[in-house]
Amino acid sequence: MEKIVIAGSGPAGLTAALYTARAGLNPLVFEGLQPGGQLTTTTDVENYPGFDEAINGTELVMKMKRQAEKFGARFRSSEIQGSDFSRLPLKLFTSDSEVVECLSVIIATGASALYLGLSSEQKLIGKGVSACATCDGSFYRNKPVAVVGGGDSAMEEALFLSLLCSHVYLIHRRSQFRASKIMVERVTTNPKIELILDTVVEEVLDYGKGIVGGIKLKNVITGKISELRIDGLFIAIGHIPNTKPFAGQVKLDEKGFIITDSTKTNVPGVFAAGDVQDKRYRQAVTAAASGCMAALEVERYLQEINA
Repeated sequence: MEKIVIAGSGPAGLTAALYTARAGLNPLVFEGLQPGGQLTTTTDVENYPGFDEAINGTELVMKMKRQAEKFGARFRSSEIQGSDFSRLPLKLFTSDSEVVECLSVIIATGASALYLGLSSEQKLIGKGVSACATCDGSFYRNKPVAVVGGGDSAMEEALFLSLLCSHVYLIHRRSQFRASKIMVERVTTNPKIELILDTVVEEVLDYGKGIVGGIKLKNVITGKISELRIDGLFIAIGHIPNTKPFAGQVKLDEKGFIITDSTKTNVPGVFAAGDVQDKRYRQAVTAAASGCMAALEVERYLQEINA
């Protein structure tokens, strides 16, 4: 019987592993399909405290993992595919057909950014294609970029990038936006943002250089094909929280994010940290902070049940 199992190995899961390991709880961490989480798709991280020089995203999470291992955290490469939180012991079902019983769980499985699904796009993720303007926008200071999307998130990304970039193209497949009226007004009155409506991205172009250099566009009304020269492409069409293994076991909101009070879920002994319960900030540092919070909550919970 495990005292604590952590599902996920991004900044939230690794910070939770560090804190619970230092508390002598011998945590077991399931790394999942993408060890290190979304941070591993970022080539350079410049906004994580403690690093005065940019650090590769994969290198940063590996440092966090080694730090947790130093204090006794254990890692498995399999993923959690199902759960039963109806009674103690809590049960987790793994991709190795194993049933793991435990007294507490920290869900830190993150959220997956939605992309356009183009092979050229997938090839250039981290090389000019991004799903986070606040993470990567500074790399495109005084350069032209494009944002794809029509909701509030796309508007926020475009407005943020307009503070840094020389020009921002906002591309949307329809003529009307889903975003709130005030956000649309802010975007349409911003002189650095240009709207390209009724248009989809057909291909992301690198011109043989291995980094984004432009995009091929198609007008869905006229069928006209055009090319647009840009240095960065930001996809802002949403995120999907990785909560499928926990559906029906903990309360989720209408978009599938785990509902928490601090990091507590509605099930005693089950906590959630990072992007799986945070649809607003989605930053490595905020994920790490919530991982710390979840670990401290677990310590208190285990003390309360005299485990």
